[in-house]
Amino acid sequence: MRFGIVLLPQDRWAVARDKWRAAEQLGFDHAWTYDHLSWRSLADEPWGATVPTLTAAAAVTSGIRLGTFVSSPNFRHPVPFAKEIATLDDVSEGRFLLGIGSGGTGFDAFVLGQQQLSARQRHERFTEFVEALDTLLRFEESPDAPAEVRASGISLDGQWYTARDARMVGRPAQTPRVPFVVAANGPKGLALVSRFGQGWVTTGADGAVGEDWWNAVEALVRRLDDVASGEGRDPLTIDRYLSLDSGGAVSLASVGAFEAMVERAAALGFTDVITHWPRAEGVYAASEAVLEQVAARLSGWR
Repeated sequence: MRFGIVLLPQDRWAVARDKWRAAEQLGFDHAWTYDHLSWRSLADEPWGATVPTLTAAAAVTSGIRLGTFVSSPNFRHPVPFAKEIATLDDVSEGRFLLGIGSGGTGFDAFVLGQQQLSARQRHERFTEFVEALDTLLRFEESPDAPAEVRASGISLDGQWYTARDARMVGRPAQTPRVPFVVAANGPKGLALVSRFGQGWVTTGADGAVGEDWWNAVEALVRRLDDVASGEGRDPLTIDRYLSLDSGGAVSLASVGAFEAMVERAAALGFTDVITHWPRAEGVYAASEAVLEQVAARLSGWR
Protein backbone atom coordinates (compact mmCIF):
# COMPACT_ATOMS: atom_id res chain seq x y z
CA MET A 1 0.00 0.00 0.00
CA ARG A 2 1.15 3.53 -0.85
CA PHE A 3 -0.13 6.63 0.91
CA GLY A 4 -1.03 10.04 -0.46
CA ILE A 5 -2.21 13.32 1.01
CA VAL A 6 -4.09 16.26 -0.52
CA LEU A 7 -3.11 19.82 0.42
CA LEU A 8 -5.80 22.28 -0.62
CA PRO A 9 -4.25 25.40 -2.24
CA GLN A 10 -5.56 27.79 0.39
CA ASP A 11 -2.49 28.90 2.35
CA ARG A 12 -0.06 31.63 1.36
CA TRP A 13 3.14 30.02 0.14
CA ALA A 14 5.07 31.02 3.27
CA VAL A 15 2.75 28.63 5.17
CA ALA A 16 2.07 26.07 2.44
CA ARG A 17 5.80 25.52 1.81
CA ASP A 18 6.26 23.97 5.24
CA LYS A 19 3.27 21.66 4.74
CA TRP A 20 4.57 20.32 1.42
CA ARG A 21 7.95 19.70 2.98
CA ALA A 22 6.27 18.03 5.94
CA ALA A 23 4.25 15.74 3.68
CA GLU A 24 7.53 14.35 2.37
CA GLN A 25 9.19 14.22 5.79
CA LEU A 26 6.18 12.40 7.26
CA GLY A 27 6.70 9.61 4.75
CA PHE A 28 3.83 10.03 2.29
CA ASP A 29 4.44 8.56 -1.14
CA HIS A 30 2.53 11.20 -3.07
CA ALA A 31 1.01 14.63 -2.40
CA TRP A 32 -1.74 16.29 -4.41
CA THR A 33 -3.70 19.47 -4.74
CA TYR A 34 -7.10 20.15 -6.27
CA ASP A 35 -7.18 21.54 -9.80
CA HIS A 36 -10.09 23.96 -9.64
CA LEU A 37 -10.58 27.69 -10.05
CA SER A 38 -12.68 27.56 -6.89
CA TRP A 39 -14.38 24.76 -5.02
CA ARG A 40 -17.80 24.13 -3.49
CA SER A 41 -18.19 25.33 0.10
CA LEU A 42 -14.79 27.07 -0.03
CA ALA A 43 -15.67 29.32 -2.97
CA ASP A 44 -15.47 32.47 -0.81
CA GLU A 45 -12.11 31.55 0.70
CA PRO A 46 -8.56 32.03 -0.65
CA TRP A 47 -7.71 29.56 -3.40
CA GLY A 48 -4.41 29.43 -5.27
CA ALA A 49 -3.56 28.26 -8.78
CA THR A 50 -2.66 24.61 -9.21
CA VAL A 51 0.36 24.45 -11.51
CA PRO A 52 2.37 27.22 -9.78
CA THR A 53 1.62 25.58 -6.42
CA LEU A 54 2.90 22.20 -7.59
CA THR A 55 5.92 23.76 -9.26
CA ALA A 56 6.83 25.49 -6.01
CA ALA A 57 6.24 22.21 -4.14
CA ALA A 58 8.58 20.44 -6.55
CA ALA A 59 11.28 22.97 -5.75
CA VAL A 60 11.14 22.38 -1.98
CA THR A 61 10.86 18.55 -2.07
CA SER A 62 13.07 15.87 -3.53
CA GLY A 63 11.44 12.44 -3.50
CA ILE A 64 7.68 12.59 -2.99
CA ARG A 65 5.52 12.33 -6.10
CA LEU A 66 3.26 15.31 -6.84
CA GLY A 67 -0.08 15.36 -8.62
CA THR A 68 -3.32 17.06 -9.61
CA PHE A 69 -6.45 15.76 -7.90
CA VAL A 70 -7.85 16.01 -10.55
CA SER A 71 -7.43 18.12 -13.70
CA SER A 72 -10.28 18.42 -16.19
CA PRO A 73 -11.13 19.99 -19.54
CA ASN A 74 -13.63 22.36 -17.89
CA PHE A 75 -11.31 25.35 -18.25
CA ARG A 76 -8.22 23.97 -20.01
CA HIS A 77 -6.99 23.49 -23.57
CA PRO A 78 -4.67 20.50 -24.01
CA VAL A 79 -1.85 22.40 -25.77
CA PRO A 80 -0.94 24.99 -23.10
CA PHE A 81 -1.79 22.50 -20.37
CA ALA A 82 0.52 19.86 -21.82
CA LYS A 83 3.36 22.40 -21.90
CA GLU A 84 2.70 23.28 -18.26
CA ILE A 85 2.65 19.59 -17.30
CA ALA A 86 5.87 18.82 -19.16
CA THR A 87 7.62 21.79 -17.56
CA LEU A 88 6.39 20.83 -14.10
CA ASP A 89 7.54 17.25 -14.66
CA ASP A 90 10.96 18.54 -15.67
CA VAL A 91 11.21 20.78 -12.58
CA SER A 92 10.22 17.84 -10.37
CA GLU A 93 12.73 15.56 -12.14
CA GLY A 94 10.04 13.11 -13.21
CA ARG A 95 7.92 13.02 -10.05
CA PHE A 96 4.64 14.30 -11.48
CA LEU A 97 1.38 12.33 -11.64
CA LEU A 98 -1.45 13.67 -13.78
CA GLY A 99 -4.75 13.03 -12.06
CA ILE A 100 -7.38 13.70 -14.71
CA GLY A 101 -11.17 13.53 -14.90
CA SER A 102 -14.04 14.61 -17.12
CA GLY A 103 -14.92 17.67 -15.02
CA GLY A 104 -17.91 18.24 -12.77
CA THR A 105 -20.90 20.51 -13.27
CA GLY A 106 -20.02 23.05 -10.60
CA PHE A 107 -18.16 26.37 -10.57
CA ASP A 108 -15.44 25.38 -13.06
CA ALA A 109 -17.99 24.31 -15.64
CA PHE A 110 -19.51 27.79 -16.02
CA VAL A 111 -17.08 30.43 -14.71
CA LEU A 112 -15.78 31.17 -18.22
CA GLY A 113 -19.29 31.49 -19.64
CA GLN A 114 -19.47 27.94 -20.94
CA GLN A 115 -22.73 26.37 -22.06
CA GLN A 116 -24.08 23.45 -20.07
CA LEU A 117 -23.03 20.12 -21.56
CA SER A 118 -24.86 16.83 -21.48
CA ALA A 119 -23.20 13.80 -19.89
CA ARG A 120 -22.50 12.46 -23.38
CA GLN A 121 -20.86 15.71 -24.48
CA ARG A 122 -18.72 15.83 -21.36
CA HIS A 123 -17.48 12.31 -22.02
CA GLU A 124 -16.75 13.05 -25.68
CA ARG A 125 -14.82 16.16 -24.70
CA PHE A 126 -12.93 14.22 -22.02
CA THR A 127 -11.98 11.47 -24.47
CA GLU A 128 -10.61 14.01 -26.92
CA PHE A 129 -8.78 15.82 -24.11
CA VAL A 130 -7.07 12.65 -22.89
CA GLU A 131 -6.15 11.53 -26.41
CA ALA A 132 -4.66 14.95 -27.15
CA LEU A 133 -2.65 15.05 -23.93
CA ASP A 134 -1.35 11.55 -24.60
CA THR A 135 -0.06 12.62 -28.00
CA LEU A 136 1.31 15.99 -26.87
CA LEU A 137 3.15 14.60 -23.85
CA ARG A 138 4.47 11.48 -25.53
CA PHE A 139 5.91 12.81 -28.77
CA GLU A 140 7.94 15.58 -30.41
CA GLU A 141 11.47 14.82 -29.19
CA SER A 142 10.67 11.27 -28.14
CA PRO A 143 12.40 8.54 -30.18
CA ASP A 144 8.91 7.15 -30.80
CA ALA A 145 7.67 10.33 -32.50
CA PRO A 146 6.88 10.10 -36.21
CA ALA A 147 9.28 12.06 -38.41
CA GLU A 148 6.57 14.53 -39.44
CA VAL A 149 5.86 15.33 -35.78
CA ARG A 150 9.53 16.00 -35.06
CA ALA A 151 9.71 18.19 -38.16
CA SER A 152 6.61 20.35 -37.81
CA GLY A 153 4.99 19.83 -34.42
CA ILE A 154 1.63 18.42 -33.44
CA SER A 155 -1.72 19.41 -34.91
CA LEU A 156 -5.18 18.64 -33.57
CA ASP A 157 -8.39 18.62 -35.59
CA GLY A 158 -11.10 17.50 -33.22
CA GLN A 159 -14.65 18.42 -32.37
CA TRP A 160 -13.54 20.14 -29.16
CA TYR A 161 -9.90 21.11 -29.69
CA THR A 162 -7.79 22.32 -32.59
CA ALA A 163 -4.10 23.17 -32.83
CA ARG A 164 -1.60 23.91 -35.60
CA ASP A 165 1.99 22.69 -35.33
CA ALA A 166 2.08 22.83 -31.55
CA ARG A 167 5.51 22.55 -29.97
CA MET A 168 6.13 20.95 -26.61
CA VAL A 169 8.97 21.20 -24.08
CA GLY A 170 11.07 18.39 -25.53
CA ARG A 171 11.99 14.88 -24.49
CA PRO A 172 9.60 13.73 -21.70
CA ALA A 173 11.08 13.56 -18.21
CA GLN A 174 9.30 10.23 -17.74
CA THR A 175 9.02 7.44 -20.29
CA PRO A 176 6.89 7.33 -22.32
CA ARG A 177 5.20 10.34 -20.61
CA VAL A 178 3.87 11.43 -17.23
CA PRO A 179 1.59 8.76 -15.73
CA PHE A 180 -2.14 9.37 -16.12
CA VAL A 181 -4.27 8.60 -13.06
CA VAL A 182 -7.76 8.69 -14.54
CA ALA A 183 -10.86 9.39 -12.45
CA ALA A 184 -13.86 7.42 -13.71
CA ASN A 185 -16.80 5.38 -12.49
CA GLY A 186 -18.85 4.58 -15.58
CA PRO A 187 -18.03 1.98 -18.24
CA LYS A 188 -16.99 4.55 -20.86
CA GLY A 189 -14.69 6.34 -18.44
CA LEU A 190 -13.20 3.06 -17.26
CA ALA A 191 -12.50 2.17 -20.88
CA LEU A 192 -10.38 5.33 -21.02
CA VAL A 193 -8.59 4.16 -17.87
CA SER A 194 -7.82 0.90 -19.63
CA ARG A 195 -6.53 2.64 -22.76
CA PHE A 196 -4.49 5.45 -21.23
CA GLY A 197 -4.22 5.11 -17.47
CA GLN A 198 -1.26 3.98 -15.47
CA GLY A 199 -3.67 4.40 -12.57
CA TRP A 200 -7.35 4.75 -11.70
CA VAL A 201 -8.70 6.98 -8.95
CA THR A 202 -12.18 7.01 -7.48
CA THR A 203 -14.10 8.86 -4.82
CA GLY A 204 -16.81 6.21 -4.88
CA ALA A 205 -20.46 6.83 -5.65
CA ASP A 206 -21.69 10.41 -5.26
CA GLY A 207 -23.92 10.84 -2.23
CA ALA A 208 -23.27 7.39 -0.77
CA VAL A 209 -22.03 7.18 2.81
CA GLY A 210 -20.96 4.50 5.27
CA GLU A 211 -21.50 0.91 4.21
CA ASP A 212 -23.39 1.98 1.11
CA TRP A 213 -20.28 3.85 -0.01
CA TRP A 214 -17.97 0.90 0.62
CA ASN A 215 -20.36 -1.41 -1.23
CA ALA A 216 -20.38 1.00 -4.17
CA VAL A 217 -16.57 1.12 -4.16
CA GLU A 218 -16.44 -2.67 -4.26
CA ALA A 219 -18.83 -2.69 -7.22
CA LEU A 220 -16.65 -0.13 -9.02
CA VAL A 221 -13.58 -2.32 -8.53
CA ARG A 222 -15.40 -5.24 -10.15
CA ARG A 223 -16.54 -2.98 -12.98
CA LEU A 224 -12.98 -1.82 -13.61
CA ASP A 225 -11.79 -5.43 -13.76
CA ASP A 226 -14.51 -6.32 -16.26
CA VAL A 227 -13.99 -3.28 -18.48
CA ALA A 228 -10.20 -3.61 -18.49
CA SER A 229 -10.40 -7.28 -19.40
CA GLY A 230 -12.84 -6.44 -22.18
CA GLU A 231 -10.39 -3.84 -23.51
CA GLY A 232 -7.58 -6.42 -23.51
CA ARG A 233 -5.80 -4.85 -20.53
CA ASP A 234 -4.64 -6.88 -17.55
CA PRO A 235 -6.53 -5.24 -14.66
CA LEU A 236 -3.60 -5.88 -12.32
CA THR A 237 -1.40 -3.52 -14.38
CA ILE A 238 -3.57 -0.56 -13.29
CA ASP A 239 -2.69 1.14 -10.00
CA ARG A 240 -5.82 1.84 -7.94
CA TYR A 241 -6.20 4.99 -5.84
CA LEU A 242 -9.03 5.50 -3.33
CA SER A 243 -9.92 8.85 -1.75
CA LEU A 244 -10.69 7.85 1.83
CA ASP A 245 -12.54 11.06 2.74
CA SER A 246 -15.34 10.63 0.22
CA GLY A 247 -17.80 8.35 1.98
CA GLY A 248 -19.10 10.68 4.68
CA ALA A 249 -16.30 10.02 7.18
CA VAL A 250 -13.02 11.82 7.83
CA SER A 251 -10.16 9.33 7.61
CA LEU A 252 -8.01 11.26 10.10
CA ALA A 253 -10.72 11.34 12.76
CA SER A 254 -8.49 8.91 14.66
CA VAL A 255 -5.63 6.51 14.05
CA GLY A 256 -8.05 3.63 14.40
CA ALA A 257 -10.43 5.09 11.81
CA PHE A 258 -7.58 5.52 9.34
CA GLU A 259 -6.25 2.01 9.90
CA ALA A 260 -9.68 0.47 9.44
CA MET A 261 -10.15 2.30 6.14
CA VAL A 262 -6.72 1.25 4.90
CA GLU A 263 -7.49 -2.38 5.71
CA ARG A 264 -10.77 -2.25 3.81
CA ALA A 265 -9.16 -0.57 0.82
CA ALA A 266 -6.37 -3.15 0.75
CA ALA A 267 -8.91 -5.98 0.86
CA LEU A 268 -10.57 -4.50 -2.23
CA GLY A 269 -7.28 -4.46 -4.12
CA PHE A 270 -6.37 -0.78 -3.89
CA THR A 271 -2.68 -0.06 -4.25
CA ASP A 272 -2.90 3.53 -2.98
CA VAL A 273 -5.07 5.51 -0.55
CA ILE A 274 -5.35 9.27 -0.27
CA THR A 275 -6.30 11.40 2.74
CA HIS A 276 -6.48 15.19 3.22
CA TRP A 277 -4.28 17.48 5.25
CA PRO A 278 -6.45 18.42 8.27
CA ARG A 279 -8.23 21.77 8.14
CA ALA A 280 -9.05 23.68 11.31
CA GLU A 281 -12.78 23.64 10.61
CA GLY A 282 -15.37 22.70 8.03
CA VAL A 283 -14.63 20.18 5.31
CA TYR A 284 -11.78 17.77 6.17
CA ALA A 285 -11.53 19.16 9.69
CA ALA A 286 -9.28 16.98 11.86
CA SER A 287 -6.27 17.15 14.14
CA GLU A 288 -2.71 17.51 12.86
CA ALA A 289 -1.68 15.46 15.88
CA VAL A 290 -3.61 12.51 14.42
CA LEU A 291 -1.90 13.11 11.09
CA GLU A 292 1.48 12.82 12.77
CA GLN A 293 0.43 9.67 14.64
CA VAL A 294 -0.81 8.10 11.40
CA ALA A 295 2.38 9.06 9.58
CA ALA A 296 4.44 7.36 12.27
CA ARG A 297 2.70 4.08 11.42
CA LEU A 298 2.74 4.24 7.62
CA SER A 299 5.71 1.92 7.22
CA GLY A 300 3.88 -0.78 9.17
CA TRP A 301 0.89 -0.60 6.84
CA ARG A 302 2.89 -0.83 3.61
